[in-house]
Amino acid sequence: MSELFEAVDALIASASPLPSPTERKRLRQAHGLTLDQVAGALKVRRATVSGWENGKTEPRPPEREAYARLLNKLAELYPAPAPAPTTSASSSSVPEPFAGPAAKPSGGRAPEPFAGSVAPEPFAGRVAPEPFAERAPESFVGPAPVAAPHPMPSGPAQDARPRSMGSGPEATAMTHEPHTVPRPAGATTSTPAAPAAAPTRPVPAARPTASSRPTASSRPTASSPRPAAKKATTQPTPAAAPSTDARFENGPLLVLDADADRNVTGYGTGGLVLDVPAKSLPALIEWTLAEARLGAPRLNGSGKDADPVLVLTDAAAARYGLPTRLSDEERRAGRLPEDHKVCKQLAKAEWQLTRRGFGPWARIYRPATGSQRSCVQLCVLGWDALDPRTWGEAAELAPADLARVLGTYATRVITPRGSTAVTGLELMTALHPPTRAGEPDETGRRRSEHNPGSLGTQPAPCAPPEAPDGHPLLADLPRFHQRGPDEMLMEEAYDWARPLTDAECLHPYVVGIDVNMAFAAGANGAIVGLGAPERVKQPVFDAKLPGSWLVDLSHIDLDPRLPSPFTPTGERPTGPAWYATPTVAYAIELGHTVAPIEAWVRYETGRYLDTWYQRLRDAYIATMADLGVTSGLTPQQFLAAMDGHQSRDPQLALVLSAIKATVKGGIGKLRERPRGGGWRPGQPWPALSRPTWRPDIRAAVIARTRINMHRKMLKLAAATGRYPVAVLSDCAVYPADGPSPLDVLPYGPDGKTVPGSFRLGVSPGMVKHEGTQTTLWAEGLREQHGQTLNLARYIKTGEVTARDDGQ
Repeated sequence: MSELFEAVDALIASASPLPSPTERKRLRQAHGLTLDQVAGALKVRRATVSGWENGKTEPRPPEREAYARLLNKLAELYPAPAPAPTTSASSSSVPEPFAGPAAKPSGGRAPEPFAGSVAPEPFAGRVAPEPFAERAPESFVGPAPVAAPHPMPSGPAQDARPRSMGSGPEATAMTHEPHTVPRPAGATTSTPAAPAAAPTRPVPAARPTASSRPTASSRPTASSPRPAAKKATTQPTPAAAPSTDARFENGPLLVLDADADRNVTGYGTGGLVLDVPAKSLPALIEWTLAEARLGAPRLNGSGKDADPVLVLTDAAAARYGLPTRLSDEERRAGRLPEDHKVCKQLAKAEWQLTRRGFGPWARIYRPATGSQRSCVQLCVLGWDALDPRTWGEAAELAPADLARVLGTYATRVITPRGSTAVTGLELMTALHPPTRAGEPDETGRRRSEHNPGSLGTQPAPCAPPEAPDGHPLLADLPRFHQRGPDEMLMEEAYDWARPLTDAECLHPYVVGIDVNMAFAAGANGAIVGLGAPERVKQPVFDAKLPGSWLVDLSHIDLDPRLPSPFTPTGERPTGPAWYATPTVAYAIELGHTVAPIEAWVRYETGRYLDTWYQRLRDAYIATMADLGVTSGLTPQQFLAAMDGHQSRDPQLALVLSAIKATVKGGIGKLRERPRGGGWRPGQPWPALSRPTWRPDIRAAVIARTRINMHRKMLKLAAATGRYPVAVLSDCAVYPADGPSPLDVLPYGPDGKTVPGSFRLGVSPGMVKHEGTQTTLWAEGLREQHGQTLNLARYIKTGEVTARDDGQ
């Protein structure tokens, strides 16, 4: 009989009722679950769950019963929203006037959000220490499809190169769960003390609105009746397609421009053009949150969706009462004065600004009510929100073109929320949120708990040798005391040069090779500390234990034709010095004995930066592919593809520059120094209050980058007898008999080169051509500026624009 019951149960389970595919997706997203999480729980492939949600397939036993149980539980937590009220044909043809944040006008009503929408959560007022930007939640639009490469012209490669940092491994590392390293018996438990720390006009029916998205056949373009300030040259970009999440149908951001009649138009991703009805800044914020459908889904299931971003051109800024340029006093303060009329408008409408005030990247919010957020970020172009050092001439583009650039970046990396450095740092938090939802308590309410693998919500103290000059931990030092290597961790990128030998002067050329995304590659696979440091006397070195070690490596004698791997200057150490774990581990790899005197180590560890690296790697490779440089090319094909690649699509070249700057700036922000007036040595500065102020992680990444550079140079020297004459961060200059990198790097008929050395290619950690000059140029430059002049700094163009740092 039991067998019959089991057969009946299986028959019922085989037809377990399931909601519609659309409802299945809504329920999953409402709970913040990813496809991977559901697939893992049900022990099926990600593509299988995706098929269930798009209606292509239906689940079968035994997974069907478990899937039905999951959806039923989620339906209890997130009931289906009530259908939107119907309207007559006459009322639907012309949208009703929008009610601003003040009292609604007689006979008007506030616009209702679309069915199934999830209101953004209010910004909690958390202060970000970075100037001109505040913290923002995560955004993700999914992996970007790669466009077909452009034709590849032949000829020598002379790529336009912004300075990046270091080198690193080329393989993608697997994710690594955080773990705790056992403490040695001699470990102490001391840790350093943490430092104190009006109604608007109706929208004409002929114009598209945020609640009436135009189709591809009817969508207005930048050349529609309301022209942009400049003629747009936008090209379609697969990565800038609108989000598939209905809540963010119109993409992550809008670029707003105004015409001579003060009508405002918003330009979005995928060629979207919207009429913006708001006549005041408070009304604009209300419209954005209620109707615009802007934002991006979270990058991590435990994170938060990205707030919408509005980019204001000069015309749009003036339309909403903002100055097109900041005065000298306002620029020094980084904000408008609190008594500015726009700030008063926002306060009257019960909108708030973060402590950073109304600056180039202003965050406008209302306090959180439960789990609901109400926050919009503004980017004011005329206030230098897009730094030309990282964004090039992006601020000068036509609005539609700028929307393409910023939308592509937001899709592939994250919605920008400040400088590229700020955004790089925020990407780390977006991928590893500090908290996650815990188990329900007796009332059924879920409380937040620490998210394993993250840096937490509180700043971790740094060890004394990791603290930069002026840190509160060093307040007792004499005022003019200069700390040496035995007191301060000095892990920095290479800046080294040596004179050419007589034999090297016989080579007609010097050729520079540059490592792609070197700092990102250096972060890949790095084991970093997640908690507070602990001091250990006479420790036994452990390469898996991140921290700072006081070690004497002066006894290690290496070939003087290569820079020392232990110092940024490439000079041999002269005594005990503090090193990050990767540097000490490399000394052992070279066959030398180490005996640490002291250490500050972290026992809770993890590969915190792996997903950060993978996100930026994918963004870089996808953008390079759009520019005609793809993976899998032969060395000759790669050099030909790199020749003039940035000129094929100047807008995507701006995206590429911003991606590189995100890597470099994000790592640099881990040890942000004090800025602005009023600070005194020994006093804390704002950056110290954030969990991502981690000089030890920065040191570990830089050490790995420098070590990887030395390892590749050493492999090349052992196989070919070729040595660099200058190294600057991720660029090495070699004497050569020809002008091509192929005259430096040996490639056999099989397309292979020296194992473990430099390889030409597009992936992070591989190299490209930086520039070529004649040996006569190099010798003439050094006769004029000194033999220690670093040729790698000028190899790209051959022009000396500033004296070398050492001069």
